[in-house]
Amino acid sequence: MVRKFFPLDKNYVLEQAQLSLENSLLEYMVDYVKVQYMLQHNPLGLVDETIQRIQQHQSNDFTKLHDFYIALSGIFRFRYYHHNQLEFIFSGEEPFDRYYREWSEEFKKWVRTFSQHNNFIMGVLELTVFYPHEAEAQFIGNRLTTFATQFFEVKIHPQKGIIKSA
Repeated sequence: MVRKFFPLDKNYVLEQAQLSLENSLLEYMVDYVKVQYMLQHNPLGLVDETIQRIQQHQSNDFTKLHDFYIALSGIFRFRYYHHNQLEFIFSGEEPFDRYYREWSEEFKKWVRTFSQHNNFIMGVLELTVFYPHEAEAQFIGNRLTTFATQFFEVKIHPQKGIIKSA
């Protein structure tokens, strides 16, 4: 377990599915955010230095988004598997495959919703396209995590893990 976010956070199969999808889902998120930025901030398609950097950006290094991804993974487990960590699946589907599909669908839905917020778009672009210094990257990463916790009305406490906001 990468990080235990709440007392019953023991669904190791779900966590393995989430970790196996990290690179592909983060790549999806970055690509989606780049397209959304272009649609929202450059509807005429004019090319300036910023747009050119976004269009030419090619990277598979998502290390600066890792903490944000782990936080979202924990929030998903907290929201959907908080009380019943282990359940029987009567459809014949393997648990790993089910969690893989559910997490992928939910993550993509969240990215589409998050992309309606300028803070999210700018945070992702700053961490991936514009490569800040390490101190700035940590600050921006924390800002993204704060965005997610406020969006889902939860808090990530260092000792207690994820708790609902009052």
